[in-house]
Amino acid sequence: MEGTLVDRLPAMESADLSELARQLCREVLELRHEVAELRRENAELRQQVGYWRAMQARALHRAEQLEAEVEKLRGENRQLRDQLYGRKSERPSCSDRSNFLEGEREDQAGSVPRKRGQRNDQPGPQRRDFNHLPVVEDPYELPVDQRVCPRCGTVLVPSSTEDSEQIEIEVRAYRRRIRRRRYQRTCRCRNCPRTITAPAPPKLMPKGLFGVSVWVEILLDKYFSHRPTERLLDQWRLCDLDLAAGTVAGGLQRLEPLFETLYEALLARNAESAVAQADETRWMVFVDCEGKTGHRWWLWVFLGADTVAFRLDPSRSHEVPQGHFCAEVPVVLMVDRYAAYKAMAQVNLGNVVLAFCWAHVRRDFVKIGKGWPECKEWALAWLHRIRAVYRFQRERLVHQDDMGQFKVADSALRQTVADMKAQTEIELSDQRLPTSCRKALESLQEHWQGLTRFLDDLRIPLDNNGSERQVRGPALGRKNYYGSGALWSGRLAAMLFSLFATLRLAKLNSRKWLRWFLESCAQNGGQAPREMAPFLPWNISQEMRDQLVLDPDDSS
Repeated sequence: MEGTLVDRLPAMESADLSELARQLCREVLELRHEVAELRRENAELRQQVGYWRAMQARALHRAEQLEAEVEKLRGENRQLRDQLYGRKSERPSCSDRSNFLEGEREDQAGSVPRKRGQRNDQPGPQRRDFNHLPVVEDPYELPVDQRVCPRCGTVLVPSSTEDSEQIEIEVRAYRRRIRRRRYQRTCRCRNCPRTITAPAPPKLMPKGLFGVSVWVEILLDKYFSHRPTERLLDQWRLCDLDLAAGTVAGGLQRLEPLFETLYEALLARNAESAVAQADETRWMVFVDCEGKTGHRWWLWVFLGADTVAFRLDPSRSHEVPQGHFCAEVPVVLMVDRYAAYKAMAQVNLGNVVLAFCWAHVRRDFVKIGKGWPECKEWALAWLHRIRAVYRFQRERLVHQDDMGQFKVADSALRQTVADMKAQTEIELSDQRLPTSCRKALESLQEHWQGLTRFLDDLRIPLDNNGSERQVRGPALGRKNYYGSGALWSGRLAAMLFSLFATLRLAKLNSRKWLRWFLESCAQNGGQAPREMAPFLPWNISQEMRDQLVLDPDDSS
């Protein structure tokens, strides 16, 4: 272009040159504006590139978080499905269940399921003895026309009998007709009644129609066997006894005050235990209380050396166990990791020392193995370590009297616990440890001191399964009759749950004890006996204990 312009310049007029110069100036300005606009757009695009790169990084990070959350939810979903559809029992079983991880016992010699039936290396159960039951004679004889010889017709002479026994149960309702004999005076003494009547037998309820035996059956059926009262009444209707449910409920309300003093004594005895266990479960009470939303209450259980105490409370806060135990009495309390126990004032003061449950720790690793299959081998390794702790602890308890064997088991147990602590620290230092595994180990590390208190105190168990077993019956009752419809009913339930569990712990027959107690109340005019000490399981005399002792084959 420059050459072309130069060649044509001599031929152009000055006016044309001026116009060309102005045109070139305009083009230069336009180009400058265009360059500036392009530079501005380039800067904006560079800024957008940085923004979108940051957004992409955030999106990738968010995607990773969502993937981790999805995997966590999948694991929790597998856990919940196993809790919902898996077996709830912790009894030994070859199939998978909620408290067992497949492959946990593969290293055991007896991993192959044993054959069903009696094992040759174990003695069979002893035959049950029923000699304590009364005998009802039931003679069987030949008809008269058959008491002759079938050939010659000679009359047969009775001799000995061929005896056998069968166990029978006869349930029947009857009317107890009380006939009080009247006596007329035959003397001429003054100011004497003309007729004297024999005294009336004692009655549990002065104007009640039902005797002690009826109330014994009602109380045992509901609070010992945990069945709805309506089911018992339906069963009695088959025996031609039709009782109104409202009448039974009214009678139970009248019985509730009879057990108050016993219950208070039981609570006081339980609170003085040196080593105890605690647990809680929900209990429905269908009454409206000021300041409380809903009908969910809580049934707390405290297991002592010789007592079991249930407390019904609308709250699940630390105030319940805090109010149960005395502030001055030291106690070692075996619990799960529920925060309410840690918030007790006695714990902060040092009077209550918490020991934590290994069974709950074990369940953490079972849930991880079930919820996250990629962590199953890791979970199995920890389950094997926990199983070793249980094995060596059993050996310590078995050989308490043999110092040599005890030291061997004690040394092995302490070494196993020390190895577990070291392994926890090593795995927590690994940044690649999955979140679910990290949480389980952090919880283990946080509760380590309470989990290892059993090493120096043989009274402390490894878990709180004892207290959990105590709430199984009430939990069954909750499912059968949904809880209590009134406050007095809830109080009565807590009282009788405590009494029957304590009697079972003392190996006393609950039916015999309850009948003895209610008959004593009847003799006192339908009121609780003035002296309650003889009825407390730990105060019962040896003579009465022999009458109330629970037969080894008896479950009541």
